[in-house]
Amino acid sequence: MNRLGLIFLITIIINACGMSNNDDNKMKDPYLWLEDVEGKEALQWVESQNELTKERYSQAETFDETYNYLLDDYNSVDRIPFPSIRGQYIYNFWRDKNNIRGIWRRTSLESYQNDAPEWETIIDVDLLANEENKNWVWRGANCLGPDFKKCLVSLSDGGKDASVLREYDIETKTFVEDGFFAPEAKQYSDWINEDQVLIATDFGEGTLNESGYARQVRIWNRGDNLLSSEILFEGGYQDIFSFPFSEIRPDGNYFGVLEGPTFFTKILHLYSNDKLIKVDLPLKVDIYGTYQNLLLISIAEEWLGFAIGSLLAVNIEDALAQNITSKSVKMLFEPTDTSFLRSVSIGKDQILVNTLDNIKGKITHFKKIGKTWFESNLRGFDEDMLSISASDSWSNIAFIGSESFTQPTGLYFSKDSEEFKKIKSLPRKFDPSVYEVNQFFSQSKDGTEIPYFQISRNDMVLNSSNPTLLYGYGGFEISLTPSYLSAFSRKWLDQGGVYVIANIRGGGEYGPKWHQSALKANRQRAYDDFISIAEGLISKGVTSPKNLGIRGGSNGGLLVGAVVTQRPDLFNAVICAVPLLDMYRYDKLLAGASWVDEYGDPDNEDEWEFIKKYSPYQNVFPNREYPEIYFYTSTKDDRVHPGHARKMAKKMLDQGHKIIYYENVEGGHSAASNYEQSAFMSALQLEYLNDKLKK
Repeated sequence: MNRLGLIFLITIIINACGMSNNDDNKMKDPYLWLEDVEGKEALQWVESQNELTKERYSQAETFDETYNYLLDDYNSVDRIPFPSIRGQYIYNFWRDKNNIRGIWRRTSLESYQNDAPEWETIIDVDLLANEENKNWVWRGANCLGPDFKKCLVSLSDGGKDASVLREYDIETKTFVEDGFFAPEAKQYSDWINEDQVLIATDFGEGTLNESGYARQVRIWNRGDNLLSSEILFEGGYQDIFSFPFSEIRPDGNYFGVLEGPTFFTKILHLYSNDKLIKVDLPLKVDIYGTYQNLLLISIAEEWLGFAIGSLLAVNIEDALAQNITSKSVKMLFEPTDTSFLRSVSIGKDQILVNTLDNIKGKITHFKKIGKTWFESNLRGFDEDMLSISASDSWSNIAFIGSESFTQPTGLYFSKDSEEFKKIKSLPRKFDPSVYEVNQFFSQSKDGTEIPYFQISRNDMVLNSSNPTLLYGYGGFEISLTPSYLSAFSRKWLDQGGVYVIANIRGGGEYGPKWHQSALKANRQRAYDDFISIAEGLISKGVTSPKNLGIRGGSNGGLLVGAVVTQRPDLFNAVICAVPLLDMYRYDKLLAGASWVDEYGDPDNEDEWEFIKKYSPYQNVFPNREYPEIYFYTSTKDDRVHPGHARKMAKKMLDQGHKIIYYENVEGGHSAASNYEQSAFMSALQLEYLNDKLKK
């Protein structure tokens, strides 16, 4: 995924809080005190629940073995150090048992292709954290090409999305004294040149939007005070985002602003002739970057006769002049009923396009010489799922990742994308012959066929008693695709479990239409899809309600929260991670307001009518029987407020239901900031699943 795509992916997840299940008295919420993240009473309650959970599961006979198994896998040196290309070097961020917070390091292209590259440490985050007495978590570095000597480094305190921005000199391996520095905020930045940076951050009172993100994008000159820098653009209070846009390439430089009036609409403004000019593009658009004199975009609405989901190359000068016609646009990819665009990567004089067809990956190579386009499909890969791991704007070097559920991840390399060779492969973690992977389809309530993957032992007997874990997400056009089974999944399978991944509507498995079909008033479709898969697993004899568990995080936490309150009879275990649960107040904290396009506006009575029907916090009742739900979150999560999980858990306890709760003190939205924390929390969950589903 390109850098712009990552920026959007970072802003994709939610924050919120909650109300009561009585619609007539929905403003009377007795659990609002749990929204006070660092409040004494709230933290005392959290600590008491954590102790109960640890006492119950960390003392289990198999816990230490499970924890060590997971930690050894996470810390294994036999992982692929996935690359990022910067000039003549390959960079990688690495964590293991000796580098808990991690090291940012580099090696030469030649050395990287060896089995044991010679790495040079650039930043040791553990050492830096100790020196500065800070709980630093790495959030990445943006380096200025073509020499990549100066970088804007982002560091988070405890894993929050909010980070500190500091300029770093690669050659001296030091932070630049009196260089670019911005204090902690949810901020985005990019280089214009060595002495100018585009930045969107908290500039003080009135500079944040309703969602808590920057309204302003400024040009920050070296040596100038950040707060007195030149305002390039200012969005409205109700706009969703204002992001810097900068492309520095051998074929030309562009910079400007990406404005988001709503979450799913974008307006590009490019700086030209000493002013910002609005670019003539559709509103529902994703922007991948520039190539020669072209802007590469994909559209989520029909435009100039091009279908939803098409990848287009648009002449920049025509766009700036508000003079685009269909004849001045080149279509590089048009989706089908089963295929859609996944990602785009732009090299020096080539374009790599990653698409999915029935949730299987493909890479297509494009090159423009003069007015002629050349297209070819990349071949010779062993596995089904292909993705663009890394590419370089200043060369045609590219790395392609390949994997499947049962075939280890491989990494392929090419200098010109004409011939790729496999240079690295993840060691095999299990015998693939023991397991069987199938793609099935389940008919949802409205008749739509919903795909899902089922992984199980070859000798599985359809006796309705197999412990089964069903996982889903179903939102924000995010796709769940095949990947080599994680240590968590392998442990579950090795213990005789069945693992199922649901590709429900709301996700991106079949492109924008698949996502748009479950927005707002149609949200229930995603939950119906998930329920239909659960019912299918039961009717086919794979499992039974007492042996079926579900798991989801973030929007997936909302998913499992919704389906368990609607159909508690179907499940005996529910892992609800960093969840969104109170849909009456979800838009009141942090980035919640940016998600009204996804869920609807609870302050609009018409829209509250359909939201309240599935909002988990409003639909849990004392006179219903529920499985013992496992909630987990993080105190430092500044995307999805921990109040969601806290309030839902406390409400259910007070109603007489049994729950399990665990809140990690750090980690942000991932709920863990290092491998030890990840292993501990995953081991707790596996003990819970074994307790509930294997009796």
